[in-house]
Amino acid sequence: MNRQRNIHIIFLVLVLICSGSWYYWASQTVLRIYDYRSGEIYVEVPAKEGDKLFFGCVHSWEKIPWHEYYHISKDNSLVLDTISFPAFGAGIPENKGKVCRIENGLIYMDEIGQVFHEFNWINSHFATREIILNGQLISKGDRLPEHTRLRLVVERRLKKWLK
Repeated sequence: MNRQRNIHIIFLVLVLICSGSWYYWASQTVLRIYDYRSGEIYVEVPAKEGDKLFFGCVHSWEKIPWHEYYHISKDNSLVLDTISFPAFGAGIPENKGKVCRIENGLIYMDEIGQVFHEFNWINSHFATREIILNGQLISKGDRLPEHTRLRLVVERRLKKWLK
């Protein structure tokens, strides 16, 4: 009886290992921009650990450029490394990160390290300027629905040829 139970347990463990291996082999990591409510996907591009994400927008109150620089971590979180902007104003932090520098007329705050598992925003054709992954433009505000709550996330999904 114990021998048969042990065989069942070993079989179950092997099935779980094979299933996990198959899912990992048959899936890939992607960066997606969704409609927060409907789940409709507007942008989907391959992404991986270490990739660099740039999110450029216009500050809602000050009407100045606001740039955010992220990298994708091992657990697919987005880690905010740097922000940059031309001047201080309402709602702009004066002490974010560990290093502050001025370069080409912009203030840079580096080594922030703030982790986001996803981020959400209300899109504006005026305010959302560009979203760039590894130097490649993946979207702009005017390519996404106006006044729509959006969700950007890095996640695994089945490869298209398996769907």
